[in-house]
Amino acid sequence: MKLDATDLRYMTPEEFRVLTAVEMGSKNHEVVPSALISQISGLRNGGVNKILGGLAKRNLVAKVQNSKYDGYRLTYGGYDYLAMRALSKRDSVYSVGNQIGVGKESDVYVVANSEGHEMVLKLHRLGRVSFRAIKEKRDYLGRRKSASWMYMSRLAAQKEWAFLKVLHEHQFPVPRPIDQARHCILMEFLDAYPLRQIDQVPSPGKLYSQLMDLIVRFAHAGLIHGDFNEFNILVRRDDGEPVVIDFPQMVSTAHENAEWYFNRDVECIRTFFRRRFKYESAIYPRFRNVVGDGSKDDGFLLDVVVEASGFGRREMKVLEQVWVYVSTSTVR
Repeated sequence: MKLDATDLRYMTPEEFRVLTAVEMGSKNHEVVPSALISQISGLRNGGVNKILGGLAKRNLVAKVQNSKYDGYRLTYGGYDYLAMRALSKRDSVYSVGNQIGVGKESDVYVVANSEGHEMVLKLHRLGRVSFRAIKEKRDYLGRRKSASWMYMSRLAAQKEWAFLKVLHEHQFPVPRPIDQARHCILMEFLDAYPLRQIDQVPSPGKLYSQLMDLIVRFAHAGLIHGDFNEFNILVRRDDGEPVVIDFPQMVSTAHENAEWYFNRDVECIRTFFRRRFKYESAIYPRFRNVVGDGSKDDGFLLDVVVEASGFGRREMKVLEQVWVYVSTSTVR
């Protein structure tokens, strides 16, 4: 869905209280009863019903009628507004511009702060493709409700934020992280092209070596990107240096399937260079050689640092159940 922030600045505090109440109620209800929304918001029932009607017209909530009771559920549009309001109150975002990217599970926009500095806003939207892919594979959702997709989108954003921060702090070629709220990540805007859009480079061998060196450097830091391909690599316009993006699928080298993820990253680059640039090299990294050579980036493992920052194994396990089925079931 497209982010439409037109009405955001005109919404009243009461409307945001009701929208927040629907979000809070969604933690335990697939459909949040109107009475519970009134209770959580602290507003009178009649006023809440009027506000809910207005929010529904703007597709920020959806009214649902079932055999037990009538109620509302939060839409991604409403979730967008809650996240944007949080970023706006922190003076991180002032205006929203054009959409510049659509991924399997995210939308990307150009935004600006009050001083006019452009940034990139990434909105995670698990469920758009994940639901179809997982439903075909097995009944992953089980008793989980539809609101769980927003919860998992929030987890994906939190994971990407955690990895983005630690990688940037350790001088990896990644965008500078700026802010994070709910399912959104705010990062610096780079003057760069996605590798998938580039037909020619001055030296394919040099770029190939740089990318393979990055895979190895990630592994020496205890990390595997997990989706290292032409869709998630940017090339700077000024100097041709690569920049890596998109980290929700990143895993530790201690992961039980680490070698498979590592080999897939390597093979994605080899396949792309062979197909796009007619370049193929017999030299490429092997997982067992890389993790067994005793090298460590800065003397410690960044996967341990990320887990210590608050995004632990429990949250990663929840996301992995989604990403495994998405990555093996969808074609870009």
